[in-house]
Amino acid sequence: MKGQIISHIELDGNMQMSIDTFLLKQSFLESNFEISARFYSWKGNWISIGRNQKTIPDKWHVLAKKKRIEIVRRPTGGNAVLHSGGITYSLIWKHPPKRKKEAYIQASQWLINGFSKLGITLKFGSQKSNTSLANCFARSTAADLIDSNGAKRVGSAQLWQKGHLLQHGEILLHPPEKLWVEIFEVNPPKIIPIQLSHRQIESILSKELISNWSGLKWNETSINEKFLSTLSY
Repeated sequence: MKGQIISHIELDGNMQMSIDTFLLKQSFLESNFEISARFYSWKGNWISIGRNQKTIPDKWHVLAKKKRIEIVRRPTGGNAVLHSGGITYSLIWKHPPKRKKEAYIQASQWLINGFSKLGITLKFGSQKSNTSLANCFARSTAADLIDSNGAKRVGSAQLWQKGHLLQHGEILLHPPEKLWVEIFEVNPPKIIPIQLSHRQIESILSKELISNWSGLKWNETSINEKFLSTLSY
């Protein structure tokens, strides 16, 4: 069975969501495929809205008209996430555990291991989910990873299709404080500085991802312009 890591790419939110949706659909067709993972960043300041999130605050539309943010809807669930100053990951898993809680645990263990290498101990949150909250980082559910001080480090959400899993997550590193307050009307979570670049962090996490599924034959690939021209979202 094969696993692949797709090289980092910075694109607008519509294209990033289109890529993840395409990768999930591809997993239905490839018989020897098991895991596809990638890290990416967003061109500009984007808010992604959860698949089942029904309302978007009026002030967000105002900020979008002012070109302060752009808004896109994710295929995965959960609440809104501001993508700016962090790292986004996506994981496509062809044969995850059928139980959602166990799938979150196994699909997130490599993140726990990777942050341990960075000197940060993470564990799963314990708060109940609340779809009435706009801000994903306002609560830490069993789908999220928090540090020893209770600060949410990674917020994740899932989409299941035909038994296959797409898991999205935002690794919060350096959120823009002023913009965060404008959007969510609270200060961003306090973050312990990591003295590494985003790419160095991604490299450490990638090694832990491969180690977590060590039985797979791994390769690294990239996304080219020809491929992007075939996508729409």
